[in-house]
Amino acid sequence: MYIERHISQTLEDLRQQFPAVLVTGARQVGKSTLLKHIAGEDYSYITFDNPMIIEQVKADPRLFLLDHPGKLILDEIQLAPELFPYLKMEIDRIGEPGMYLLSGSQAFHLMENVSETLAGRIAILNLAGLSQRELGNAPYQGPFIPSHEKIVERSKLDISNAKIWEFICQGSYPQLHSRDTSHDVWYSSYSATYVERDVRQMINIEDSGVFMRFLSSVAARSGELLNLSAIAKDIGKDSKTVASWFNILEASGVIYVLRPWYNNHLNRALKTAKIYFMDTGLLAWLTRWPSADTIRTGAQAGQFFETYIISEIVKSFFNAGIIRPDLYFYRDKDKREIDLIIQDARTLYPVEINMTAAPTTKMAKNFRLIPELAKADNLQVGTGTILCQYPDPMHLSDTLLSLPVQYL
Repeated sequence: MYIERHISQTLEDLRQQFPAVLVTGARQVGKSTLLKHIAGEDYSYITFDNPMIIEQVKADPRLFLLDHPGKLILDEIQLAPELFPYLKMEIDRIGEPGMYLLSGSQAFHLMENVSETLAGRIAILNLAGLSQRELGNAPYQGPFIPSHEKIVERSKLDISNAKIWEFICQGSYPQLHSRDTSHDVWYSSYSATYVERDVRQMINIEDSGVFMRFLSSVAARSGELLNLSAIAKDIGKDSKTVASWFNILEASGVIYVLRPWYNNHLNRALKTAKIYFMDTGLLAWLTRWPSADTIRTGAQAGQFFETYIISEIVKSFFNAGIIRPDLYFYRDKDKREIDLIIQDARTLYPVEINMTAAPTTKMAKNFRLIPELAKADNLQVGTGTILCQYPDPMHLSDTLLSLPVQYL
């Protein structure tokens, strides 16, 4: 069963403009399936998971391209870095749009090869796991921007809050939604494969068990300020090692780093980033929460809810081809915090994330800081939003809207 991906139209548009398009993202988010679906029978499919293919590419990349003329889907391209200069030569020789569709699940070294050899010749997209709207077969309605006009145009998903918690527990990987698969067995295999294949290709890990403890330590802090020293203490490694491992998680699409809103005029603003897992199912498995009910009623329910919302919003931007969305949070030395700030052009939209089904203006009290944040950069202030579990949109004031999470 193919689930229509919201990024498809963006990919199709870029395929008509660029000689090559690269789709990156975490392992098993559906990159290969997406490219095959878009390309149809016009492209030959080659995966570099095949050791015979890899051996041929390493021996003579030129002969490999002679054996595979025409339009190609090149899967797991990071495993064949020798091929990039020859792809450049073919692109410069032929110069047609849509010659190559590439995928890679390991952006750590992949982006360096792309920037060095294919700059100006390739478009890059970031694919995440399934969004709630994709699973609901809802049309793509652009990045989530909580302006009055965009919210009026945006449809509400016909799904209960209980179903959202089930999705939080199950996660966003397509295989978990297209077949009857054991959640625990799948994530156990996924994690082992990720460490043994992706991580070991980037760094030398003597003990994979230590890296798994690192993953669990980071997972326990999803939605919190990044504290490398605390993670290092948890797993018995130095902060420099932990920092390099953390970069791998970000580069391979496992986590999203939400940057702080900061400028030189904000003397009390913190500069530390927050971290979020991109898949709440993996988060649940790593932190040992076995069911939707235990997550919803457990001590980390707020963390899961916030992680879910941030990841869904990030997906909405990725699907529009925006790989570095203008998403921030604010926290200062007085512990005043705004969960999310969305910048759209010259306007800032503050967002409070709260599990409540009874939203109040008091929940958005820190939104009063937004005019000061905007003034420093000569920006406008948009409507504030509380994303919560109240079932209907409701204005709490002229400038504050309570919005169900079904609008993400």
